[in-house]
Amino acid sequence: MAGFDDLRESLETRKSDHLYRTRRVISSAQTPQQTVSGRKVLSFCSNDYLGLANHPDVKNAFISAVEEYGVGSGASHLVNGHSELHHQLELALAEFTGRDRAVLFSTGYMANLGAISALVSKGDTVIEDRWNHASLIDAGLNSGASFKRYQHNDMASLERQLTSAGSGRKLIVADGVFSMDGDLAPLNEVSLLAEEYNAYLMVDDAHGLGTLGETGAGVAEHFGLDQDKLPVLMGTLGKAFGTFGAFVAGSEEVVETLIQHARTYIYTTALPPAVAAATLASLNIVRNERSRREHLTQLIRRFKSGVDAIGFCLMSSETAIQPIVIGSESLVLEISRKLESRGLLITAIRPPTVPKGTSRLRVTLSASHTLQQLDVLLTALSDIYNELSANQKAELTCELSPNRR
Repeated sequence: MAGFDDLRESLETRKSDHLYRTRRVISSAQTPQQTVSGRKVLSFCSNDYLGLANHPDVKNAFISAVEEYGVGSGASHLVNGHSELHHQLELALAEFTGRDRAVLFSTGYMANLGAISALVSKGDTVIEDRWNHASLIDAGLNSGASFKRYQHNDMASLERQLTSAGSGRKLIVADGVFSMDGDLAPLNEVSLLAEEYNAYLMVDDAHGLGTLGETGAGVAEHFGLDQDKLPVLMGTLGKAFGTFGAFVAGSEEVVETLIQHARTYIYTTALPPAVAAATLASLNIVRNERSRREHLTQLIRRFKSGVDAIGFCLMSSETAIQPIVIGSESLVLEISRKLESRGLLITAIRPPTVPKGTSRLRVTLSASHTLQQLDVLLTALSDIYNELSANQKAELTCELSPNRR
C-alpha cells in the first residue's frame, strides 16, 4: 500500500539514530520491585512519588466502589456519568487547593487541551515557557489564539512577550515542576508579571501536587499563591496520588466556563467512579501522612550527594525528578542497558522529548524506596562510571545552555 514503505524507512532511521522507543511489559504492581518483561528489577522511573499506587487503603476504596457503582461510568459528566463520588472528589480537591471549585478530566492532556481552548481563542494570546509539557504546547497551538513562547524560566523574556501581546485576553502558561528537568518555575515572579500586565496565569502542577507544600497541595502552596494570583490550577492524579485522571481548579466562573465549553470534558466518558473513590482515599493519605514527603526529601538529598561524589552530572533540581545528563543518545542507551543488566530500571530520555545533546537518565524517586535500595542504585552508577572510557567520560554533558538550567 502506498506510503507504508516511507513509514518503514522512517522507523529504520529512528533506530539508527538511537531514538527508537520500545514498550516494556510489566506484570506486577507499581512498586519499586517490579517484574518487567519477565524479569525482576528495581525501578527508578515511576511517577508514583508517594508510593500510593499500591497502597492498601487506596486499593480497598477502589474495590468497595466497584462493588457499589460497577466499573464504567456509562456516559459523559453532562449526560448521566457524573456520580456522587465524582462530585465528592471535586469538592475535596477544591478545598485541598484553596480554590472555589474543581472539575475532573479524564487525563492531564485532556485537561490542558480543554482548559486553554475554553479560556482563549482568536484575538487572545497564549504565552508559554519554552520547555512546557507537550500537552500545554499542543493546547496553545490548537487554541486559535496567538501563540508565543518565552525562554525557560527567563522573566525578561516573558516580559518582552507580554509587552508585544495584543489587546485581547493574555494567558501565561507554565509547568509548576518541569517534567524532564525537575526544576520549578519561579511562580512568584511570574504571578507578579501577570498582575502587572493584566494577564491570567495557568499552571500545570502534575509533578508538584502531593510532593510540595506543607500539606502537599503543590506549587500553589509552596509559593503561597492564592486563587487571585494563580487563577487556573491544573493537577494530575496519576502521579503522586497514585490513581488516574486530572482536574482544573479555580473560581466559580473559570470552572463553569470549562464545564460549558471545554470539548475534552463535554465529549468524553467520565472517569470510572471507583477511580474517584480511590483518589479520595489517596487524598486523605497525602494530607495526613507528612512522613512520606519527609522521607522523599531525605532520599533526594542522599541521591544528589551520592551522584555528585561519583562524577555524573545532575541537573539543578530539588524535586523527586533527578535527571542525570549524559548528552549523546547512544551513550545514554548504553548506560541504561548496563543498569538494567544489574537489575535496575531507568529509562533513557532522548529527543524529541528533550533537546538534542541533552539525553539523560530521568531518575525518579518515590517515598516507597528505601535508603538501602537507593544505595544499590548509587553503587551501580559508581561502578558504571568507573567502567566508562576516558572518551566516554569526556562526552558527558555537564554544562547546558542557560535556558536549560
